[in-house]
Amino acid sequence: MIVSYAWLKDFLGDTTPSAEEVARLLGEHAFEIEGVEEVEGDTVIDVDVLPNRSSDCLSHRGIAREIATLINTPLVYDPLHEVLDLPQTDAIVVDIADTTACPRFTAALMTGIEVKESPAWLQARLKALGQRSINNIVDATNYVMYALGQPLHAYDAGKFPQTGGKWQFEVRFAREGEVVSLLAEGGKEEDRDVTLTGSELLIVDGSSDTPIGLAGVKGGRFAGVDSTTTDIIVEAAHFDPILTRKTARGLGIVIDASKRFENEPSRELPLYAQTEIIKLITDIAGGSCEGIVDIYPEPYAPTVVAVEPTRVNRLLGLSLESSEMVSILERAGITVEEKDRQLLCTGPWERTDLTIAEDFIEEIGRIYGYDHVQSVVPETVPLTELNVRHYYSEKVRETLIDLGFSEVITSSFRKKDEIQLRNALASDKSYMRSTLRKNIAETLDKNAGFVDLLGAADTRVFEIGTVFTKEEGTVSEHVSLCVGVRQKVSGYTPKDDALIADVVRALETALGAACDFTIEKGVAELNLSALMSELPAPAAYEPVTVAPEIAYAPFSVYPAVTRDIALWVPAGTTAEEVEAVLNDNAGELRVRTTLFDEFTKDDRISYAFRLVFQSKEKTLTDSEVNSIMDAVYAAAVERQFEVR
Repeated sequence: MIVSYAWLKDFLGDTTPSAEEVARLLGEHAFEIEGVEEVEGDTVIDVDVLPNRSSDCLSHRGIAREIATLINTPLVYDPLHEVLDLPQTDAIVVDIADTTACPRFTAALMTGIEVKESPAWLQARLKALGQRSINNIVDATNYVMYALGQPLHAYDAGKFPQTGGKWQFEVRFAREGEVVSLLAEGGKEEDRDVTLTGSELLIVDGSSDTPIGLAGVKGGRFAGVDSTTTDIIVEAAHFDPILTRKTARGLGIVIDASKRFENEPSRELPLYAQTEIIKLITDIAGGSCEGIVDIYPEPYAPTVVAVEPTRVNRLLGLSLESSEMVSILERAGITVEEKDRQLLCTGPWERTDLTIAEDFIEEIGRIYGYDHVQSVVPETVPLTELNVRHYYSEKVRETLIDLGFSEVITSSFRKKDEIQLRNALASDKSYMRSTLRKNIAETLDKNAGFVDLLGAADTRVFEIGTVFTKEEGTVSEHVSLCVGVRQKVSGYTPKDDALIADVVRALETALGAACDFTIEKGVAELNLSALMSELPAPAAYEPVTVAPEIAYAPFSVYPAVTRDIALWVPAGTTAEEVEAVLNDNAGELRVRTTLFDEFTKDDRISYAFRLVFQSKEKTLTDSEVNSIMDAVYAAAVERQFEVR
């Protein structure tokens, strides 16, 4: 969420820390901070609000309340402190078909307003958040949403048909094939019609049975506010978060309003939002509120949660007195009563995330500060049993790595296989893998072209991973070992299987048991779980050899280019001398030089080298590499070498 620092100061007043301090406090106690920057004369803070706090902190008031808690100060202005004593109206009728899908619906009638350009301060606030100004009424609904976290929508009451002198609102599920006409989002897209499946919740004009909005997701074009509007109906409601999320994600309409609804803001919030928007519209557009209707069948009932102070300290590794815990919780607006050595905690109504004891314990820990938790080194625990899988897997790894193999980890999902997932991650990941062979073969194909760049004679990879099989309807899993070799870039040759046979023998020696591999085209697979069940239980881990220091550097994403050069040189000239001449003249783009052939004839020696060139900034062209090779050839000739 993008947070305006100037807006936070409205809530915190002179106690507001600097923008940098706000970012530090939030980062250490609550959320990740993506960045702090200056925008339109304001400082904005990009706060990554986590799902467990999205119900109250996808708003400036929520973030300000969090800062107030951390610095232990009250808000100088809190719009959630009280609501206006708003008059009721019977001019608006609301019928909710399913109160689980829509637990609360409020609508306020305002008359005599003037739609015009928003005042400069309001435009600046929205612009700092990356929002485009529409008009003062639409901007007011957006402003209150960003202030309190409650989405709102305004209808032109003059365009809204009436029945018996009353405006009729219905909230019901869509019918299959029903169409709703949706507004563009802040001018970022075109208005569009959406055909529904029947699982979506709609707001409907009861007099004509016309869908006028996709509940919790987006308002419709029906009765849109424009420059001719003088009377409006403002809607502020609460919709089921799961239903909202399914609808928004299913239709691909994920906007700021739907994000807030799907994170379940408090059901108490709509009337506070109505209070704020009525005051704001009256201030910037004139008019007055004729009345409000509030359909709320099951009002909010606070939940009392018992928290044991001893358990708090045990879980957090602290030694706090219960009085300290009470003080910390009260800073967060939590009501606490001490009774029978327990803390009876009631969260503030806007915090829908505080439902179990662990939630309140987390509040104590993060507000107190995790930096106050002292690390303690546990006593040495004697190892009574070795992990057989870990022990033998490590032995296999060490053996294969000593043979020049690299371990890979491939996806557990396949496009086609034996066991299909009910909820696939993607169309090409619909099945669980039943073998590692296909993944290893694909890995060999993708990496065979890098042998020159790596200075390797061939491609050697292995994987130790779980596979999933099905026999007679029963699903089972086991750990598999798969080894693959590719000696030629062009593909498999029988020599690959010969090298695999050598690998199998090496593993059998290391494990002291026969390894029943299935070998096919340079790829060998073994049921490692079955083999380990037959191996003796290990008595102790073998001593660990500390590897030498290794310096890592980023690799280039651009392709490498190879060139071969063969030279006749006088007898007595070493390969190292020749390589030095080549490297000195090949420039900075040369990343590797490999000797791949050598023989002697008539008092001369023939050396053949492969030079690999690669840039970290671009794809090299043939002409660029040829120019470098021309300099290499010239240097060789100058040294009396004969280019073959």
